[in-house]
Amino acid sequence: MTASDHVRVFGVTFSSDLSLEKHVSKTCAVSFHWLRQLRRIQKSLDDRSAATLVHAFVTSRVDYCNAVYAGAPKTITDKLQRVLNAAARVVSDTRKFDRGLTSLLHDELHWLDVPERVSYKMGVMVYRCLHGQAPRYLADHLITDSDVASRLRVRSTNDTSLSYLAVDSTHSAADLGKFRFSCELKVSPSQVNSRNDTLHYTRNLSK
Repeated sequence: MTASDHVRVFGVTFSSDLSLEKHVSKTCAVSFHWLRQLRRIQKSLDDRSAATLVHAFVTSRVDYCNAVYAGAPKTITDKLQRVLNAAARVVSDTRKFDRGLTSLLHDELHWLDVPERVSYKMGVMVYRCLHGQAPRYLADHLITDSDVASRLRVRSTNDTSLSYLAVDSTHSAADLGKFRFSCELKVSPSQVNSRNDTLHYTRNLSK
């Protein structure tokens, strides 16, 4: 049996150093392939059909399991952002050097940039954990401020603010400032808490 430099888990490729370079490179390559194919038939498509195909073959790939990009370096998210930029050009039938890309993405298509898409996914995931809509293997690792005895007397503490995400039972007090995934991709709890505030008044999220 020979060791491999990378492993694929649920469609996500991890390298031996836990980097996502190989996975992102493959995602970008496949996405750009489909964008080139769509460009060839774009004159035969109306706007709605073009948008549907782009979402089916491109943006769905960028968003698939994108929680693994939490805390990823900018070099990773920038590669994926270039895919979204190109996808927006196809949907809007504009060219690479046409002006107004930011306005096109945010104001016309109402798309989030890659880091915000990841942050939103994390917020939705945590919301579902807090409201019993997520699998137990996720919800059981979520610890709120109200569950931390040392913070029960803090006035700002509430039942849905996060202290950290438990991976095992060996966390020290220093871990309370962050929550961590087993693959060491880190995100500040304040980022998730801010998203949780915006979702606070939503009783249910469609699955």
